[in-house]
Amino acid sequence: MTKQATIYDEIRQKGHSRRDFVKFCGMMAAMLGLESSAAGQIAKALETKPRLPLIWLHGQECTCCSESFIRSSHPIVADILLDKVSLDYTETLMAAAGHQAEEAMHNTMEKYKGEYLLLVEGSVPLTEDGVYCCIGGRTFNDIVIEAAEGAKAVIAWGNCASAGCVQAASPNPTGAKPIHKVITGKPIINVQGCPPIAEVMAGVVVHLLAFERIPQLDGLGRPKAFYSHRVHDTCYRRPNFDAGLFVESFDDENARRGYCLYKMGCKGPSTYNSCGVIGWNNGVSFPIQSGHPCIGCSEANFWDNGPFYRRLPEFPGFGIESTADKVGVGLGIATAVGVTAHAITTNIRKKKLIERGHCDPEEETNA
Repeated sequence: MTKQATIYDEIRQKGHSRRDFVKFCGMMAAMLGLESSAAGQIAKALETKPRLPLIWLHGQECTCCSESFIRSSHPIVADILLDKVSLDYTETLMAAAGHQAEEAMHNTMEKYKGEYLLLVEGSVPLTEDGVYCCIGGRTFNDIVIEAAEGAKAVIAWGNCASAGCVQAASPNPTGAKPIHKVITGKPIINVQGCPPIAEVMAGVVVHLLAFERIPQLDGLGRPKAFYSHRVHDTCYRRPNFDAGLFVESFDDENARRGYCLYKMGCKGPSTYNSCGVIGWNNGVSFPIQSGHPCIGCSEANFWDNGPFYRRLPEFPGFGIESTADKVGVGLGIATAVGVTAHAITTNIRKKKLIERGHCDPEEETNA
């Protein structure tokens, strides 16, 4: 019986060096927030384990998650991990069509029952028996439920599959639902974003392959390794927020100076994602760095959370509840109070030193 090729075998066959492979494993370990020894564990898993069969379904969506993934700057992510090695079925990327495509999916479901991963991109419409999204004469709802039955775990790619996104926005005419509202009894990982970052998507798959368990999740089912910090906390403009320096309009001098975009509607203070850490396009940039406020696309119901360019009415964290204006004023007052207190303390210290004869008053003043 022919030995099944491992992911590492496929990587080498495609011309990637051992150095590329080791760097990839180290990058995955770092992004997952694991200790350095985990890179060796990831490498061993990719070297010894056969590929993990994947079925990637598309519902109501714009395919931006697929677009994000195939445009990853890392060659092993974009060219090997899914497209060349692991992906058994996806309507938008596979060469087969019609009956051949359906046969490929069902063969994987039967041969690898209980072992394959189900990846879902897009929401599931339920209104009028799900007729708003049909593939091969079947509703997407029926297809998802059937495919999930034998899956080891389910990954919901992007905001559409994780939270419904724009299709589920009010008034939600198609009755769009996220995957966790349709599938029960299976581990579900919500990889949020519109779209998610390609390396985040790869990291989730690598974690499942290397450790044979789902990563630790937050309250919204998102992997904590990538969604445990607010965009606000990792934003390079954060010092301007703390100093009360804000952009007032997109074409003002403050915008040219790179001040905080909070007043322009930035949802960074209420959005959890890795944009400011990992970045996009090989880490070159992310929306805020490009001059556009965060729209909160990795949070549930972000389309219904008000206009993108209206600032949040309140921001918790400074006092009990503080607006951006109050933060600026408050910090200004605190700074003034601090300067005054420092001056008073310094004068008291000088007086005591002079009284004790420990310093020359003229020298201390000059100092």
